[in-house]
Amino acid sequence: MKVQDRFLKYVSFTTTSDENSEACPSTKQQFDLGKYLAEELVEIGLEQVMIDEHCYVYGLLPATPGHENDDAIAFISHMDTSPDFSGVNVKPQIIENYDGGDVMLGAGRGPNGGPIAVLKVADFPTLKSLKGRTLITTDGTTLLGADDKAGIAEIMTAMEELAATDRHAESRGYENLAGHGDIWVCFTPDEEIGRGADLVNLDYMKAKYAYTVDGGYEGDIAYENFNAASAKFTIHGKGVHPGEAKDIMKNASLMAAEIAMALPADETPATTEGHQGFYHLTDMSGDVTEATLCYIVRDHDQTRFEQRQEFLRGIATRFNEKFGGTETAPVVELQLKHSYSNMLQVIEKCPEVLERAKNAIEAVGVKPVSEPVRGGTDGAKLSFMGLPCPNLGTGGYGYHGPFEHVSVEALEAVVKIIKKIACE
Repeated sequence: MKVQDRFLKYVSFTTTSDENSEACPSTKQQFDLGKYLAEELVEIGLEQVMIDEHCYVYGLLPATPGHENDDAIAFISHMDTSPDFSGVNVKPQIIENYDGGDVMLGAGRGPNGGPIAVLKVADFPTLKSLKGRTLITTDGTTLLGADDKAGIAEIMTAMEELAATDRHAESRGYENLAGHGDIWVCFTPDEEIGRGADLVNLDYMKAKYAYTVDGGYEGDIAYENFNAASAKFTIHGKGVHPGEAKDIMKNASLMAAEIAMALPADETPATTEGHQGFYHLTDMSGDVTEATLCYIVRDHDQTRFEQRQEFLRGIATRFNEKFGGTETAPVVELQLKHSYSNMLQVIEKCPEVLERAKNAIEAVGVKPVSEPVRGGTDGAKLSFMGLPCPNLGTGGYGYHGPFEHVSVEALEAVVKIIKKIACE
């Protein structure tokens, strides 16, 4: 099956994860795709195929004769889509010979007969580089699901082609075969809510290193991600009738607003890029008696990351003093929780995992690029679990919303890259 046909099949499954659910998988509908993928792995000839009770799917393409002692590797992608936007009833638009301009999404179905939304080159400059390709977009009402069903389609297609090559070579006595060691695949649930790597069974999937296939540009090999923490300020106020509030009332919402304004305005996601870290206010709520401010804190550099957390502790101390809090009865409380760490420190100790990917990307005529990930990946968690795991691009862009898009040519290129990595 062609990779684009697989991709279009996979996006027809609703697999939105739910951050408010404590179950794993967080939504039962992820099992629909998981079971389908397990059946497909069997059909294409993989062995030790399993889907466990938490919807983790595994399969093995065994080493070819003479390569049994080669390093075992794995390719990993996630089945869920982001809860940030609807993933129900996805209706892709396919645009052949794309002209490089703005794309009308859901043309004729928006207000006054216009489009539902417009995918603009001004917002996504990489669109210009896709001119002449076959573009797959949304219809403006849902996300597409290229994050990360593109990765699944690419891995599955590469495994199908490798398995077919192995069978053909076996019939000819493995003559002139570019062999490979054990190749594992793993499809996970709940990556979009930060749990995708939590229950990966590394005792079952015995690989020396791995690659998540879950990024942007098809030649990307990412091995730096943010150090990350969450921060929550809880502000305790004092309520009284406003008519007699003089020198009594302490408005928690006003105090929260003052704390929010004390953080640097030029260190937010909207004002930073590359290796620059930030404080991101994700949620705020409150009334007179209590208010909360929720942040995520990010930085690639470990020292700066620790300094950011210390800065927040200083904010809590300073405003406690200002608002009359004490050690036993604080007005401002701060909770800091570590989320994940930069995988660079692990990957640096396993340089062959990067060299293998870069060689493969160049071999298929794509320029390798390494950009820092301004977020986290399952690969980061897996790296600290003992499985070095950088991230490969899928060719998709505009994730988590109606502007998500991918080109067929990118899907095909990544299939070739995966095969080259496997047979390096």
